[in-house]
Amino acid sequence: MMLPTHVLSGMLLAAPLVRAAPELAPIGFVAGFLGGLFPDLDLYVGHRKTLHYPVYYGLFASLALLAAVAAPSAVTVAAALFLLGAALHSVADMYGGGLELRPWEGNSDRAVYDHYRGTWITPRRLVRYDGAVEDLALSVGLALPLLTLVNSPLREIVLGTLLVATVYTVTRRYLAELAARIAPYAPDAVSPFLPDRYVDDDPKR
Repeated sequence: MMLPTHVLSGMLLAAPLVRAAPELAPIGFVAGFLGGLFPDLDLYVGHRKTLHYPVYYGLFASLALLAAVAAPSAVTVAAALFLLGAALHSVADMYGGGLELRPWEGNSDRAVYDHYRGTWITPRRLVRYDGAVEDLALSVGLALPLLTLVNSPLREIVLGTLLVATVYTVTRRYLAELAARIAPYAPDAVSPFLPDRYVDDDPKR
């Protein structure tokens, strides 16, 4: 799934705070956003493996959530929502497309790496690929309730994220072709940081 969907879902995890602890809701929304974003910081360093932990994030998130319930504070709530957002991101990637340059072709058997079992999880493809129409629909569906729950500047962040999701969906396939065209001409200093799929698009890598 695309990053906007992940960060919006991370934000929505903080929705119960609006009633349960409204003074902590803003920090919860921000932490959920950052947690939803964090795993994809491995985009150019072992994507969906280096910072994706579908098992371990959930374990630590459960412990952090217990701490937040027992002793609610900005720190405990932020930690819980950050870890919950990262856990949801890692698990949600199981239900998207595979790790390949053109995931709509459905050739890859790698969705996200399971460090606990030491193996790649096969993509379920309920969302065919990141940036598919159904992915955008998810982003819209997540954004609508958020817009009723948050105020400025979080409202503008939600709207901006939705705009990014729309532009990405429209340009997704063009971006893949552009990457394939320009990757062979990347400077030597940049080449080591390019994902393997940009170079040879081997769905097994």
